[in-house]
Amino acid sequence: MGNRFSQRSQHIEIMDDLNCQGEVVEQTLRELEVINRLLGGNHVTINGIQKLLSDNIQNNKTLTIVDLGCGGGDILKEISRWANKHNINVRLVGIDANPFIVRFAENNCSDYRDIEFRVDNVFDANFQSQSFDIIVATLFTHHFSSQELSQLLSTLNRQAKIGVVINDLHRHWFAYHSIRILTRLFSRSKMVKFDAPLSVLRAFRKDDLVEVLNQAGIKHYILRWKWAFRWQLIIPKSLA
Repeated sequence: MGNRFSQRSQHIEIMDDLNCQGEVVEQTLRELEVINRLLGGNHVTINGIQKLLSDNIQNNKTLTIVDLGCGGGDILKEISRWANKHNINVRLVGIDANPFIVRFAENNCSDYRDIEFRVDNVFDANFQSQSFDIIVATLFTHHFSSQELSQLLSTLNRQAKIGVVINDLHRHWFAYHSIRILTRLFSRSKMVKFDAPLSVLRAFRKDDLVEVLNQAGIKHYILRWKWAFRWQLIIPKSLA
């Protein structure tokens, strides 16, 4: 058991195909929204934003928050509700490289006037030339190799005016077997049944993330373990 979890898996998830589309993708996005809400994973992202803003009083400024690999937009909906509750003005931007997923997200979030979506690739020069107040990525970074991720984090750290919040999985045998059993019992999506356990195998232990951050040249960060088997990584520019 230990050997299987000692290194990040290099296998590819179905979701990594940027041309995947159709009902199976829609069903997957709907299920992921429910799974993340029930397991409390979205709170890790919201909490990270709160921590960044606690040290950056904006005086009614409209904050631009971009969500990388936005999927169906469920995180952005939660950020919108949270911001509205706390009287924080936000402009929310969802980025995904899959045009089909962006169209789904636009329909899924059509009632939210403060949310917009773009088809974009985080490694393209056009995206990397832009800046945002806060950059968040939820269950996104495990899709990349450690080398790709170190390059990406270095770029995101430059792009963010206030900071970066990463919310991703802890590679652990209990997390793997739990999600494998839960998706087999309750999921109707072949993609969820395949991708969800694999995403745990592609995810991180603490030393993986520390090494990536070192390679990215990022020395000031906050890295915490959160339930359920999530890593919360906050890179505040105030500490840079």
